Amino acid sequence: MGRGDLSNEEWARMEPCLPKNVGRGGRWMNHRQVINGILFRLRTGIPWRDLPTRFGKWQTIYDRHRRWSADGTWDQILRAVQADAHAEGRIDWSMVSVDSTVCRAHQHAAGARKQAPRKPGKRTRPTQHRPDEALGRSRGGLTTKIHLAGEGGLRPLAMLVTPGQWGDAPQMIAVLERVRVPRPTGGRPRTRPDHLSGDKAYSSRRNRRYLRRRQIKHTIPERRDQRAHRQRRGSNGGRPTGFDAARYARRNEVERMINRLKIYRAVATRYDKRAYVFHGTVTAAAVRLWLRS
Repeated sequence: MGRGDLSNEEWARMEPCLPKNVGRGGRWMNHRQVINGILFRLRTGIPWRDLPTRFGKWQTIYDRHRRWSADGTWDQILRAVQADAHAEGRIDWSMVSVDSTVCRAHQHAAGARKQAPRKPGKRTRPTQHRPDEALGRSRGGLTTKIHLAGEGGLRPLAMLVTPGQWGDAPQMIAVLERVRVPRPTGGRPRTRPDHLSGDKAYSSRRNRRYLRRRQIKHTIPERRDQRAHRQRRGSNGGRPTGFDAARYARRNEVERMINRLKIYRAVATRYDKRAYVFHGTVTAAAVRLWLRS
């Protein structure tokens, strides 16, 4: 076992979550070796072609990672390991925090096709993926933003990839809608935390109305301009928002979780052209955090 490879304990927890060997040709053989190759690239950020030969053919490793990113296999694996942690009582639902982080995109991450390749005798169909590929332009160059919801144990529950210039508040609901942890006894998955924390970027009437409708207690500081606007309206402005400073102090947990996630160089810097492949890269890093906890 090389440095960074799956340990026997981690493999024992991950193996039941992997897709079974279906189809002809032994398509899903050597899962462990291929996943170790994906983790090696995830940790080092090297090009796929430069993977060491001990992991096998680089094309096989890349194709499997791309396929699992496209069909949602990485998301299913993440939910499976979350379900195991939930069954063992290792998820801290008492405080779930939302935050985002900006990742610089390498110049090779740009230039993805906007249309599917044309076949002789067939019309050109538009690609099924996003036209912007979650790439935003700023003074610093191309950027991508990762929106996350993390639990108190410094592990991500859900994530969303958007262009770097997109705001945080409009994405909060979309991130929370992705929180779906299966219950060990069956039934509907758990989607609602006991308490939610976020910084001023998430302070909006739409977000607070959504949290009240779902009966989620929250600690989000009110922005100064919003407080002044509410006070100018007098009694029509509504009641002041509650704020618990002691609970808000735990917001550092999501920032520490982001630091752990961006230890992986393929997450800290985006090298993937397609947004769905980069989402799979971030999800694979999240799976590794859950396995190591």
